[in-house]
Amino acid sequence: MTPEAAFAAANLVALLSWALLALAPWLGARPGAVARIIAGRVAPALFAAAYVALVAVHFSGGRGGGFSTLAAVARLFENPWLLLAGWLHYLAFDLLVGCAEERDARERGLPRGLLLPCLGLTFLFGPAGWLAYQAVRAAAAPRPGPA
Repeated sequence: MTPEAAFAAANLVALLSWALLALAPWLGARPGAVARIIAGRVAPALFAAAYVALVAVHFSGGRGGGFSTLAAVARLFENPWLLLAGWLHYLAFDLLVGCAEERDARERGLPRGLLLPCLGLTFLFGPAGWLAYQAVRAAAAPRPGPA
């Protein structure tokens, strides 16, 4: 398998996982729980396992690549397998953040219409989606009534 084919496969798994997460409430109790398990555990575990395997096989610290400077990170990511590992890292953690947002919104009874745009932002722009969810969560928090 080429890095490009693995990238395409990972993106498909991520897209399906995000779709399951978004649709979970409308799937029914048991299917919704299964969707949350797939999106919140199975898919991130697959991404994590692939990440570990890629780093174990392809990370050598050669060519001056590493994490000490931005230039070193750029040299590290010149290797397409390590670039793919970095992408898998993003896919796993963004999905975990999205699952945390979904769980928190469900527990707080936040309207799904407020959550879904945040999930979309988290899927596409990670931290921006998390920040949007924090704003929605704060704005939707119950206000104390007059004493």
